[in-house]
Amino acid sequence: MRIGMVGTGYVGLVSGTCLAEFGTEVICVDKEQSKIDKLLSGEMPIYEPGLDILVAKQIQANRLSFTTEIADAVKGSDAVFIAVGTPPRRIIGDADMQYVYTAAREIAKNLEGYTVIVTKSTVPVGTAREIERIIREENPKADFDIVSNPEFLREGAAINDFMRPDRVVIGAETDRAKEIMREIYRPLYINETPIVMVSLETSELIKYASNAFLATKITFINEIADICEKTGANVQDVAKGMGIDNRIGSKFLHAGPGYGGSCFPKDTLALAQIGEKNNAPQTIVEQVIKVNASRQRKMAQKIINAFDGNIRGKKIGILGIAFKPNTDDVRDAPSLTIIPILQEAGAIISAYDPEAKKQAELQFENLEWKENPYEVAKDSDALVIITEWNEFRALNLKRIKEIMNGNIIIDLRNIYKLPEMKELNFHYISVGREEILPNQSDKIKKAS
Repeated sequence: MRIGMVGTGYVGLVSGTCLAEFGTEVICVDKEQSKIDKLLSGEMPIYEPGLDILVAKQIQANRLSFTTEIADAVKGSDAVFIAVGTPPRRIIGDADMQYVYTAAREIAKNLEGYTVIVTKSTVPVGTAREIERIIREENPKADFDIVSNPEFLREGAAINDFMRPDRVVIGAETDRAKEIMREIYRPLYINETPIVMVSLETSELIKYASNAFLATKITFINEIADICEKTGANVQDVAKGMGIDNRIGSKFLHAGPGYGGSCFPKDTLALAQIGEKNNAPQTIVEQVIKVNASRQRKMAQKIINAFDGNIRGKKIGILGIAFKPNTDDVRDAPSLTIIPILQEAGAIISAYDPEAKKQAELQFENLEWKENPYEVAKDSDALVIITEWNEFRALNLKRIKEIMNGNIIIDLRNIYKLPEMKELNFHYISVGREEILPNQSDKIKKAS
């Protein structure tokens, strides 16, 4: 079995490397020579735990190679995966398909013998049919089938997600294509991984529907957190009580500053556009998009309210810039909304993130970067936790209090226990839980 992987971004690089780990020969192609050179030298273009080790292992085993020539990845391959980006278009918000269709045309020109063309990129319903049309137009004599095989990789846990997935979704129409796909994923049969065989359109929609549902779940618990703050309930206990119900489940019921990253924001927007184009409005998803955007602004206001509405000249330390732990991805991260609002209100911002500094420096101005959480806390009037990196979960809070100028901790991820913060006499503000007021600061207003 030989596979060509078009695109060495997050999805293509992880998928290609894991397929090589299965024992398959994989040729990854990318137009950027500098990226290919870095990969060959062991430098990863993304941060994903364990990926550098796995890539080096597969290169050493001669199962994984990299090239800038698409012909090398297509000719002689049993299957060619399209794993290029589908970013949202800036004004409309629907998926930008130019890279997918360009890849399809280039693949068509290099096809030799029967080949399965697999869309791994997240694409709107109907894309597989359009790719088929493009390839037949470019190469009428080509012998091929189109398959949809969406990815379900979580950043920070992508290798495990690929190796031990909840399910593998395959949209295919011919027995020949199905057999090739079964052979590709044969190693997963050992773990009895469910292989869901469906139509092309169904496969494409499963990915969008899945991400939109998870985004909805996050948004739902965030709105419940607002009720908790007004009524004295505890959102973590509410989520626990809900999650025990097998019909609901506990995952994605963690209140916070809203969802971000490379998937949920663009996929909810794309699904809303798909619904609009097909006269099937996705009103729930549309509302989720609006609520999430307002959520991030509300978290900035929460911080400002901790200072009675006046944050000018205050030193605010930020812990965590990436949209989630174990990644350097800052795309649509809550920090991108929260920090500029604080700066506009006159705050002086310092920040630390274990991995996202390089990416974040491209997004922020007038941000003072620190080397660890304690440097951030030193002389700060308030400390704000935006991303729940593990190293933030067990900070020496006594030391933190000694070196801070103020005593306010605003925990947007609820990683600390209320009794602990009360005992340390912090002014502790979290999400959907009781606000802890220090003994000497009873006059401080509650943050909304």
